[in-house]
Amino acid sequence: MDLLKELTEAKGVPGYETEVRRIMQREIENTNANIITDGMGSIFGEKKGSQSGPRVLLAGHMDEVGFMITEIHKNGYLYFTPLGGWWEQVLLSQRVTVMTEKRSFTGVVGSKPPHLLSSEERNKVYPMKEMFIDVGAHSEEQVKEWGIRVGDPVIPICPFEILPDDDTILAKALDNRLGCYLALEVMKQLRTEEHPNTLIAGATVQEEVGLRGATTSPYAVEPDIAIALDVGIAQDGPGTDGKNKPKMGNGVLVTFLDATMIPNTRFRDMVIDTAEEHNIPYQVETMTGGGTDAGRFHMHRKGIPSLVIGAATRYIHSHVSMASKKDVDHAVKLLVEVVKKLDQSAVDTMVDFKV
Repeated sequence: MDLLKELTEAKGVPGYETEVRRIMQREIENTNANIITDGMGSIFGEKKGSQSGPRVLLAGHMDEVGFMITEIHKNGYLYFTPLGGWWEQVLLSQRVTVMTEKRSFTGVVGSKPPHLLSSEERNKVYPMKEMFIDVGAHSEEQVKEWGIRVGDPVIPICPFEILPDDDTILAKALDNRLGCYLALEVMKQLRTEEHPNTLIAGATVQEEVGLRGATTSPYAVEPDIAIALDVGIAQDGPGTDGKNKPKMGNGVLVTFLDATMIPNTRFRDMVIDTAEEHNIPYQVETMTGGGTDAGRFHMHRKGIPSLVIGAATRYIHSHVSMASKKDVDHAVKLLVEVVKKLDQSAVDTMVDFKV
């Protein structure tokens, strides 16, 4: 888990993915793969297999939800705007890192004290537009002396930890450093195994603000088939537990529906058949809210078969999240076996719609 720890603790909100990209580049170079980038900062490794078959894309995304400084108050407080989707209820009193060109500053998300709120205000979710970040500065001039500027990114703070069950991962940014980790691990495992295609594995940028890297990167890597590696919603807590709903620790998550994509059903069925063939536990997700980079991949040029594979995760789009090591391991195993099956005839079958 050392690599996943390093990835999650790296700071990388949309548009500021440099720390994560350095890790991705280092790990891709260690596999001796050819590096491909797009003009926005997405990065991939290209590894040719035993046949000149289809180009298979495995892509996580490097960015995590965070914030940007938009205004400096005369008393030294920092106003901010979200980068990605946030629920105001999870923000207050959380620690954050404000990154500048020269150094980082620890701050806390603050608000008007609850003791001073009216009863009506206390019964509502406090609006983000009235929150601020307190870095201990006493004036606007002091903030500027420290080098903090409008436009600086703000990143949640949460150290990586394995909980006492020796399976639960607790960390920030599992959405979606987990997908980055899966891409790297699959590429490492396939260094010594044959596969009848060209594997392109890596991660996009700016997924959390509109699937932007997923729009540009296919033009750089030109895939014939794509798998977005991302997290899904674990529905196993009080008030959400339901029959056949995704749960942490119950296997790989395969998405059958989200707000941005209905997957290629032949590709979907091939993945499910592969999981059953190799006794890899899997779960199915159908969710009408939210989406992933596959929402852009599947519409590239004439359209390419696409799917989402990942792990059920708790508390995403907050300062902290949880996932299962077992699910991550099963996801790596399934992805390796799927890539080994994707020869040209398999992909041709998925896009042949003649009747």
